[in-house]
Amino acid sequence: MTDKQWQTLVNVINGEIFDPLPVGLIIDSPWLPNWYGIPILDYFSNDDLWFRANIKAIETFPEVMFFPGFWSEFGMCSEPSAFGARCSFPQNEFPHPHKCIHSVEEISRIAKPDPQMDGLGPLILNRLKINRKRIEDAGHKIRFSVSRGPLNIASFLMGTTEFLTALLTHPEEIHAMIRIITDYLIEWHELQKSSFSDIDGMLVLDDIIGFINEEQFREFGLPYFLEIFNRNVTIKFLHNDANCMESIRCLQEMGVNLFNMGYGTDLNQLKELTDNQITMLGNIPPRDVLAKGKPGDVMRSVRESIEGLKEKSRVILSCGGGMPPGVATKNINAFIQALL
Repeated sequence: MTDKQWQTLVNVINGEIFDPLPVGLIIDSPWLPNWYGIPILDYFSNDDLWFRANIKAIETFPEVMFFPGFWSEFGMCSEPSAFGARCSFPQNEFPHPHKCIHSVEEISRIAKPDPQMDGLGPLILNRLKINRKRIEDAGHKIRFSVSRGPLNIASFLMGTTEFLTALLTHPEEIHAMIRIITDYLIEWHELQKSSFSDIDGMLVLDDIIGFINEEQFREFGLPYFLEIFNRNVTIKFLHNDANCMESIRCLQEMGVNLFNMGYGTDLNQLKELTDNQITMLGNIPPRDVLAKGKPGDVMRSVRESIEGLKEKSRVILSCGGGMPPGVATKNINAFIQALL
């Protein structure tokens, strides 16, 4: 993000109303490589192509705040790799980690990884260091530390069904695993922040919190997210594009001030449930409108979303979730044009 974009973001979170409303999009490997015209594996394995893809998006759509901005990542393999998960990287498909905890009994064998040495984290950090000067020469800065959330990572290590089942049948062991993951994530965010002086925000992505009820979230999620978000940064950004209604009332308690939800939830309702204290990033249908729709469909959806807002403070127009695969340049331009 540029200094101007960052200040706009801070002002929106502080309640300033903008006309037109700002637009922000989460972009990463599901969309960016193929939009740029390269295979996903090339994007992951070549620092120069990674930079060129990101700078191309920024230069093509200067009106858009891209989150987190120059996202260095290896898809869902980024954090599970540190815990020993085998990771597969197809040529032009999304990478995926394989579960490495095959029974509840194996949880006791895992140890907290070192974010400076273990898994793909060091490569993620080094990519940013290699490209830092080019990023700053382009007028941008590295603003966010980023990670998946503890429940999301646990589900990859065990398997989603197995994790959610064990959460009910073996709560003590699950707490022990989430404790180790959380301790790692705290160190990982601190390492990122200490490596880049301009980091003043954090982004945590966890869809698994949408698979449990409020009581379960308060036991297995809230205490750990409170620790993770207890950082000295201005922007505390949570992404959950699964069901958010069971956890939405906890966001303020967690310290979250920017939230990206899944499509299908009403922005007005979310704003009411959070006392309009959390900036909402959404909520245009990502696949059926932004990816599969025509430019006219995108413009119509954006305008209907704006017209339906009861309160226009603390809103950044976006899609529900991250940018999906296959979104064409013309549809992003239509999104921007609809705001003017």
